[in-house]
Order: sequence, then C-alpha cells, then structure tokens
Amino acid sequence: MSHDEYRTIDFFTQEALPVPQVTLAQAEGIAAQRFGMNARAEALGSQQDANFLLCADDGTALAILKIANPAFSPTEIEAQDTAAELIAAAHPELRVATVLRRPDGSPYCTTVHTESGPAIARLLKYLPGGALSGPRHLSPGTVAAMGTIVGKVSTALRDFHHPGLERVLQWDLRHADRVVAKLAEHIHEPDRRASVQAATADAWARVQQLAAVLPSQAVHLDLTDDNLICSPDHRLPVPDGVIDFGDVTTSWAVGELAVSLSSMLHHDGVEPHHLLPAVRAFHAVRSLSPEEAEALWPLVVLRAAGLVASGRHQAAVDEDNAYAKAALDREWHIFEQATRLPLPVMVHLVKDAIGLADVPARADSPAHFLLRGLGGDDITLLDLSTGADSMDHGTWLEAGTEDRLAASALADGAAAVATRYARPRLTQAPALSAVSAPTVPTGIDLWLGRPDVAQAPAAGEVLAAAPGRVEITYGPRTLSLSFPRTVHPVVSTGSTVQAGEDLAHLPSGTPLHLALRNADGPSVPATVRPEYAAGWLALAADPAPLIGLRATARAQDRDLLDRRDAVFATVQEHYYANPPRIERGWRHHLLSTDGRSYLDIVNNVTPLGHAHPRVEQAVSRQLRRLNTNSRFHYASVVEFTERLAGLLPEPLDTVFLVNSGSEAVDLGLRLAIGASGQHDVVALREAYHGWTYASDAVSTSLQDNPNALATRPGWVHTVDSPNSYRGLHRGAHALRYGPEAAALIDELAASGRPAGAFLSETFYGNAGGVALPDGYLAEVYAAVRRHGGLAVADEVQVGYGRLGHWFWGFEQQQVVPDVVCVAKAMGNGHPLGAVITSKSVADRYRDQGYFFSSTGGSPVSSVVGLTVLDTLRDEDLQGNAVRVGGRLKSRLEALADRYGIIGAVHGSGLYLGLELVRDRVTLEPATEETAELCDRMLDLGVIVQPTGDHLNILKIKPPLCIDTTAVDFFVDMLDHALAQLGHSR
Repeated sequence: MSHDEYRTIDFFTQEALPVPQVTLAQAEGIAAQRFGMNARAEALGSQQDANFLLCADDGTALAILKIANPAFSPTEIEAQDTAAELIAAAHPELRVATVLRRPDGSPYCTTVHTESGPAIARLLKYLPGGALSGPRHLSPGTVAAMGTIVGKVSTALRDFHHPGLERVLQWDLRHADRVVAKLAEHIHEPDRRASVQAATADAWARVQQLAAVLPSQAVHLDLTDDNLICSPDHRLPVPDGVIDFGDVTTSWAVGELAVSLSSMLHHDGVEPHHLLPAVRAFHAVRSLSPEEAEALWPLVVLRAAGLVASGRHQAAVDEDNAYAKAALDREWHIFEQATRLPLPVMVHLVKDAIGLADVPARADSPAHFLLRGLGGDDITLLDLSTGADSMDHGTWLEAGTEDRLAASALADGAAAVATRYARPRLTQAPALSAVSAPTVPTGIDLWLGRPDVAQAPAAGEVLAAAPGRVEITYGPRTLSLSFPRTVHPVVSTGSTVQAGEDLAHLPSGTPLHLALRNADGPSVPATVRPEYAAGWLALAADPAPLIGLRATARAQDRDLLDRRDAVFATVQEHYYANPPRIERGWRHHLLSTDGRSYLDIVNNVTPLGHAHPRVEQAVSRQLRRLNTNSRFHYASVVEFTERLAGLLPEPLDTVFLVNSGSEAVDLGLRLAIGASGQHDVVALREAYHGWTYASDAVSTSLQDNPNALATRPGWVHTVDSPNSYRGLHRGAHALRYGPEAAALIDELAASGRPAGAFLSETFYGNAGGVALPDGYLAEVYAAVRRHGGLAVADEVQVGYGRLGHWFWGFEQQQVVPDVVCVAKAMGNGHPLGAVITSKSVADRYRDQGYFFSSTGGSPVSSVVGLTVLDTLRDEDLQGNAVRVGGRLKSRLEALADRYGIIGAVHGSGLYLGLELVRDRVTLEPATEETAELCDRMLDLGVIVQPTGDHLNILKIKPPLCIDTTAVDFFVDMLDHALAQLGHSR
C-alpha cells in the first residue's frame, strides 16, 4: 500500500467533511460497472458518507452502496469491515451489515472518483426492518434491547486491534472539548452557544478526573437509533441489527453506551430516567466499573454538546445536506434532555440503577440540637405517606392538608410536629397528571408549638442570612433553614458562629424547612420526582439528628416482587412487568407508595369507588357487633336478600349468598342441572366464568386457557361466540348466531343429551363489552327451555347498573333468565356473590344435599351488600354510567376517526372496550401494540389492561363514580400515547 492508504483521518486537520456528491445515475453506474449489479438506486441520508439502497426492478432490496468520505483511507475501511465481521461471528443472533463478498472471498470494494476526490465504494449487506429513527416513543423493552446490543458489540470488539482504528474523529468523546471549542462559533444563538460551552466545560472536567482509569478499546461509536435496525419478525420496534461502521475507532469503552443513550433522548416522551433500562441491560452483558458509571452521564452530555456543534457546522459547510439540516432541532432536544438535571444527580441515578450507589450520607451528631428548647421526645412525627391514616377519605387532595394536620397535632399538645426525610408525600400528588409529581422530600418540615431559638449545631460560617432564611456550613455540608419572612436572623452573611450560638428567634406556630446538602453540590429542591429521587438524595442528608430524631431508614421494598413470587403462586399473575406498588385507593384513583396517583380504568370490583366511607363505616360498625355464619338468625341477611330479590323480575325471588363470581356460576350450574335432571351444559366460546371446577369447565377463553376447547369435559358443549364485530357472522349477519345456537341445542336433545343449562354473559365481557345480537338470548333461552333446560345468566361483570341504561344485562335482551349469577360489584371489593332463582328451582337443590357458605351472607357481607345498593341509588351511579359513559364512548369514537389502529368501540355505559387492529378489513389483532399502549398509559398515569382472546381490547370498566374530568384525562392520554407510539392514521 502507498503511504496514503495507511493514513487515518484527523478531524482537526480538516476544514470540513462534506458528503461526496454522487447522483442517483452515478450510483447506479457504479453498481453496474464496478460490481456487476443492475439496480435502481435510492439515496439514504448520512452525515459524511454517500449511501444508496440498491433495488431490483421489482423493488427487492439487493444491497447498500456505501461511498465513503474521501477523507477515509483504505486501512480505515478495512478496519470497519473487519469489526463488522467480528461482531457477526461473535453474536450470530445479531444481524450485521457486513461487506458483501465475491465467490472468491474478496470484498465488493473499489475506488471511484467524485467531485471531492477519490473515494472508496463498497457493497454492504442490506438489513430489512428499518431503523429506530424518528420521534416514536421507545418502550422500556426497546430501550433495554438497545443497551443489550451495545453491550454485545462492546464485548465483541474488546480485543480487536487494527491500524485503521487509530483515528482522530470528531465523534470520539476523548476529543469532545476540542470539537466543541472548534465548532461552537457555528451555534449562532448566543444563549444556546453559552449553554453548550458551559455544559461541555463541566462535563469535561468531571471526565478528566476519571480519564486515566477509563478502559479504552475498539468501539463502533455510532450505535444510535439511526444505526440499530428493527427485527422484521416483530410487530414492535425490537432492534437486532447493526449498520454503519464508519465511526469505528479506539476510544473509551463506556463512550459506546453514552453515544447510544444520547440518541434515545429526542424520542417522544423520553426523559433521562427512561434510559435506565439500557444502562442495566448493558451492565448485565458488560459490567461497568464504578469509574465508568461515574463518567457515563458526563459523556452523554459531551456527546449531546458535540452533536449540536457538529450539526450546525455540517449544515453550514454542506448546504445541500438535507439529512444534516433535518437533524438540527432533534440534536438540540437531545442536549436539552441531557442537561435537564444537574450532572451529579444523573451520575448518582446511574450508579443506583446498577447497584453501585454510594452509602447514603448521614448527618454528624450535633454538639447542640438545632432547636434549643426541643429534643426528639418533644416532636410528633407527621406521616404523609400513602399508607398514613391521615390520608384517608381523600384528604391528600385537599389544599393545605399538611398545615391542617400539623395544626391539629399542635392543638392536641405536641411541642412540635415534623415530617420525614425521603418518604414520599401523598399530599404533593395531583389526582390526574401525565407525569409524576415531586413527592419525595429532600429535607424536613417542622411546625413549632411554642417559641424557640434556632442555634448553630456546630461551629461554622454563615453563608446566607436574610429575612426568612439562614444557611450555615455544617461539616462538609450546607444546612439550610427556611421560615416566614417575618422572622429575621440574628446573624449576618459571612460571619462565623460557634456551636450553640443563636441563629434566629422563632415564635410559636412558626413553620420551618430544614435541609442538608453537599456543600460542593448543586442546589437541591425541597421535593423531587420519585424517578430521580435516588440521584437527588445522594446529594443530601437527613437533618433529623440535628433536632434529636433518628434518621429515617430508607425504604427497602425493591425485593417485594421477588418475595411475592417466592411464596405467592405465580399463576396468580400481576399487572405489568414492573408494577407500581399500590397501597391506597380513593374513588377512581389508585395511589402508589411513590406518591403517584393513577386513574383506575379497570376496576369493576369497586363500583362505588375505592375506600367509600359508607362501606368502611358499615363494615367497621358491624365488625364491632357481630360477624358469624348465616345459620344464625339476624336481620341484615333478610333485609339484603329481600332487597336483592326485589331488583329482579318474577319469578326470581330466592337468593343464595356466596363469596365470588366463580362460586356463583358454579352454584348456578348445579341448580340448573339439579332442577332439570339433565347434566349437559351449553356455553359460549371465548367466554370466562371462573376458576372452580364447574365454572372453569364452561370457560372457553383461550387467553385464560389456551387449551380451553380441547380440554372441556364431555358434558360441556360450545356454540360460536356471537361477536358481531370479529365473529363468524358480522354486522347485520350476526342475527344468524341465535338460530345456529338453537339448532345445536335441538340436535343435542335429538341425540338423547338435552341440555340442562345454557350459560352466557348477558353482555359479552371477554370480547370487550360487545352487545349480543338483538333477540339472541330470547331464541336460545326458548330452545333450551323447550327441552327441559334452564337459562343461566352470568351478570358477574355487567350487572348492577354498569351498562347504564339497564341495571341487568339481560334487560337489554328483553328476557328473564331462570338463574342469575352476580358478584364483583355487590361488595365494592368485599368478597360477595349471589345466585338468584325461583323458589321452585331453589327447592330442587335439596335433592343434591344441603347448601352452606360460612361467610356467604354473613352479617358483615350482608351489611356491605345493603350499603352498596343504598349508595348506588343515593349517588345515582347508574345514571352516572349513562352520562359519563356516554361522553366517554363519544370521545373514544372520535379518537377512532383519527387512528386507524382503533377498529371498534364496544359497549354501553361504563362497560366499554376499545378494540385495536392492524387492519380494519382483516381485523388482524394488534396484540403487541395493545400491550405496549398499556405500558405507555401507565407511565402517563392511567391503569388500563387488555382483554379478549387476542389481548387486543382495552377493557374500560372504571368505578361508576368516575367523573367527566377523569374520562377526559383518560382519552387525552390515550390520544397522546397513540400519537407517541406512531399510530396516527
């Protein structure tokens, strides 16, 4: 090779690196004349190279033609191709854009002439699937997959050495300070230029403290969303391919991850904390050292600053480069996100995420307590957490709750009242919010019940003294006291104080805020968001010891899910892969221990709303008096069963009380079989009725049991799901379902096996709230009855007014069943179920023995049942289902006009289903997309889950007390999430 062939790029000796000017016709000529490939060329964007997709006449992708920037030498190109092949060999599960080779093994590589000079052209493998480019939100799974790929590439290149790696690139973070210094003049906005320069200086100083111990190796250095290719076999963006090795060089190994992380920050809805799954995934493949963890986020900032400066420079020197110009806003957004939190916060957050967190700082014991007249025994602690009794009845939503609770404690004789450090405060959480609120306190609030003196806990310097505040040094930390501006400190800024010296005289009733932060760290807000709390709290310390209290122990509930899985049968699944810990509910809100309020869209178990005071009071009152089994004689069971029977038409006048929907269906079937003397049962496909032997036997939901149809006992016979949207008969043709089901019942009778029961939900729940076709139940009920069988209605989900226009689902069909099974809503979360039938059917049960349920119909259960019925009536919750449910359905239907993925809006009242499909003609279920949407909705403050045999329907069954503000928030967040996930029409 000549000397030029061995040279490598030095960015700082180049004026500019414009993309080689190659037309489509020239690209097609190079492919044909140099590589023997007749193809149509399509230009692809690039910062510094010229890239083309080569396609056959039928559109089939053949290869990528890459014409390197003339500044890059053959030895550099050889290093790139060798690195790609190393990764492909080390990780065959990854698709890698390696150079294509001729039958003799030589690469398709040649030198071509361009306006910028000779350049190396070669053919690379085309990877179908598309890049992660664009604004689409990245789910946690996608982010983690990106981190895993970066880790695999890093391990594959760890021992790779080549002369072509010894380059000086503008993207090499070892030169980030010089790159920004050289190119900052191209950032024309003075404020933005200053921000980039300041952030660069800060990040560079931090990295330089660690540079000597950061390992270096061969790196790809461009594993960004543009260069990670999605698997064509996945419906969601799951990367498994790597392209574009043009920046391969030797650099800090951790820079590989920093580059990838920075590229995620421009995606819709992505904040810094959303990148932690990638950090954890990388760390699982290739462990980060403590020093690398310290350097990681400063390197993200340096990458972001370099992107802004380089992008502006490239747009200036390469005016025809649309790719570079289109990236300018995106690059600035990356910078804003990278710098939205102080560097130390992100450094500690990263370390915490991978188990390398520093030991929490502790305040030294003071020579004198901060408040002269108070010790720890004089102070009453104020619990504002999700689990605090003081948060009952929605008090967390009331303005001034903290001050009111403190005042109450002082009125009861407390000398002072103090909050806890680092314990999330539910009082800081809004009811509806698309982002978490700052609920985690970084200090302590204190209310004084008598006059006192704030004194220096140790000798120190007064850093600030003004009306309403004092700051003094306390060892390596800064102690801040805030109080009303009417209080003036008795010390002055710059003075020195001795231990025990007066700082301020505080009147009775004075509220104070105490905080300890690292003296060399940034200012710390009084409260911070839970996602970033680990980063902020690492810069602070609990000031409790300064007032005589024990430091607050850090909550250790990270292993709670593991503990659950260890002792709680895992077949009893939980929502979400990483679920929030929910410890409180109020009306249609669920509250996590982080102080996050979630809108509950799934809980049809609590129609009155969570923690309804009337239910709580009724249960408490009855538990104080009596709770026993229903064989004893007491009034409430009589009153409740009378009320329940009175809600049903004749001849349904006799009630059995049980504990759940499964038991109710099981008992309902036994009643029908016993009364008819016929043991065969007809049930709908794609339905779920429970987990007991009988209720499970007639459950045919494939999602609940993939082998449901194959494992049914011989006495169960199924008919087609009467789904007018995606069933065998659709739209107007759905009227065929009734006659077909009746014909099967007739055939069973003709074969000598007449059905003793026909069981169905009266409004199709598992299918997402699809109404049965008009007249369906009338036809089928008539068929089963003419052969001596009974009609059993499963009202477990739809009964009790949820449908709005009807209290019972069978009313919509204008029929009267022989047996009605009900549960869920009956107890507002208390285990309560019932079977209502005629006296004649009930009496036949004695032929099978006797019936007894220890807690079914107990005094407490009966009182709960009565209270629920009273409250449904008094608060007009069925009417609310009509009004609010109507508004909700209307808004969802409007959303369907804008998003093609919404196939249908099913249901009535507050029993709705939003069915998501990939194609409105084929109705291909959007199963993976639905799961991703539910995860995104959780991040936006909404709990919603999928249902249906394909898990492609959002089940919308909120507490019946939900209001218009909440349903508007739900639809707004759904709109937001669908747009972020790329589902616009």
